[in-house]
Amino acid sequence: MKEHIDYLSTLFVGIDIASRVHVISALDFNEEFYIRMKSVENTQEGAAFIEQMISDVLKHNHQFKYVMIGMEATGFYGVHLANYLSASDLLAPFSVRVYCLNPKEVKNYKKSFNDIGKNDGIDSYVIADFARVGRIAIKPWRGSQYLALQRLTRHRMHITECIAREKTYMLNNIYLKFSEYALLRDGQHPFANKYGATAEAILTEYTTNEDIAKSSVEDLVAFINSKSKGRIADPEETAKILQAAARNSYRLDKCLYEPLTISIASSFNCISSFERELKAIDKAVLQTVQGLNPDEYTVLNSIPGIGKVYSAGILAEMGSIKAFPNANALAKYCGIVWNDNDSGDFVAEDKHMSKAGNRYLRYYIIEAAGSVIRHCPEYKAFYDKKYAETRNHQHKRALALTSRKFIRLLFGLLDKGQLYSPEKSR
Repeated sequence: MKEHIDYLSTLFVGIDIASRVHVISALDFNEEFYIRMKSVENTQEGAAFIEQMISDVLKHNHQFKYVMIGMEATGFYGVHLANYLSASDLLAPFSVRVYCLNPKEVKNYKKSFNDIGKNDGIDSYVIADFARVGRIAIKPWRGSQYLALQRLTRHRMHITECIAREKTYMLNNIYLKFSEYALLRDGQHPFANKYGATAEAILTEYTTNEDIAKSSVEDLVAFINSKSKGRIADPEETAKILQAAARNSYRLDKCLYEPLTISIASSFNCISSFERELKAIDKAVLQTVQGLNPDEYTVLNSIPGIGKVYSAGILAEMGSIKAFPNANALAKYCGIVWNDNDSGDFVAEDKHMSKAGNRYLRYYIIEAAGSVIRHCPEYKAFYDKKYAETRNHQHKRALALTSRKFIRLLFGLLDKGQLYSPEKSR
């Protein structure tokens, strides 16, 4: 839902962001320049200079009542400037709005200009004109509180990606050392947690597969009981599975076992460290989110399985639901939409997800949907139905479609300010 802005009384400012130097242009609704492609250093002093330039224009041109500032969301180089200008006391009387724009949208808009050159000055003009013609459809920069939460939730995603990457890398080494163990699936695997303390002990304290195969069942059972602290229900069956896997695994030259074991042990240490950091980040997220959009946070937490951390991640990236006119706009913003792949009477069965939107919001919505599937029978039934419809990419497809259904629920509850109930979800 866009706020009402009198465009005839607005100064449109475009800033092309770079690591060292920004370029700024400013124009009115009639395309008259007030600042023409001015280069300014990306420093605190440069930000103050930009603030003063804009303030001087407003002071000497009394037709302006509003300021709209657009800048491309180029990595993190514009974060300090967006924060500075949105909190400016000099610009506050003019209802300053700072927008971090999707570079892809600006690039597509630039194509509408004929014979326009490529330089930073031109780009700052294109950004200002993009704002002038009313193409901005996002909410303004939301300030330091959201940035603080966003830094934590994005770092949390980074940590989870590091854990997943380390596990994948470790599995390569496990396969080289203990091939049959690495190939055991969930139903056959001896340990509920493949990366737990008992699994780690088996893979790092037994140097070779022969050591496992030749060990007596009694000794192996005693070892498993010791490392699992008696939590494994049938340690004897576990010992037999491990010995069968050890006998059927490829044999290696003896010189390979110790380096592989050291590498696997190192990966376990990395995963353990990342998981400790993840707990610390989760604690910090819950502290930071307090008092930030409390009503919307309460609505999100009312959905079974979504959890406080995923709610915080969604809130940090989405901001207020009022920024979106409908559920489709929210889905598009996070990239959970599908590109058409049709021609004439042909309708393609495989359509690729766009993924052009906010990847952090997409991550938290998909993770939250996966958790809701496990806690909400309606979503479990929907997931199972979509899973059975195809043989290709079954889980990914079903989870993506369930996430889209989840977005509709999310938008409906947040838009009306209602808590979840099974009747409302339908």
